[in-house]
Amino acid sequence: MKILNKGMADYLPTFEAMKAFNAARHADTEDELWVVEHPPVFTQGLAGKPEHLLIRDDIPVVQIDRGGQITYHGPGQLVVYTMIDFKRRKQSVRHIVSALENSIIATLAEYGIDSAADPKRPGVYVAGRKIASLGLRIKNGSVYHGLALNVNMDLTPFTHINPCGYAGLEMTQIADLVQPCPDLAEVAGKLTAHLTQQLA
Repeated sequence: MKILNKGMADYLPTFEAMKAFNAARHADTEDELWVVEHPPVFTQGLAGKPEHLLIRDDIPVVQIDRGGQITYHGPGQLVVYTMIDFKRRKQSVRHIVSALENSIIATLAEYGIDSAADPKRPGVYVAGRKIASLGLRIKNGSVYHGLALNVNMDLTPFTHINPCGYAGLEMTQIADLVQPCPDLAEVAGKLTAHLTQQLA
């Protein structure tokens, strides 16, 4: 599996690149993990309801083709896009979702953070507060989009939405739980190592 570190990148061109990669891939295309950080943006999934945007501000809202409702991406959040041919791997989507959640849980455990998945809703939680979000799109036997782990960011924009459609859902991040907070590159290295292992 190839790991590409894309640094800080605008959301919309990254989204278009994901779709283009998925459309052009063939049976021998190597799976990739794209590690990226985005400037502030709200993304609204296919089933997204406008009422989940509570406060309209200058942060753009981008309609996209993953499942789920609205979420926020911004600086200090680690985003990993999972460009995976799950048909070739003969893995279920549930397996891939579990692999993403388990990779996040294992990464957080390295920092002494006790976290868990919730069978009723996707993502990873610490004492009921959400620290990581998941959203996937399946097309042509492949998966794209991926996960977002809050590392050291301004969480305020999450209060402008019902995160992932859940009113009153509190968010948290590594910086609120570990001092000093590790930098994004360090967390990315640990997370992609776990992802490579879990998705093998």
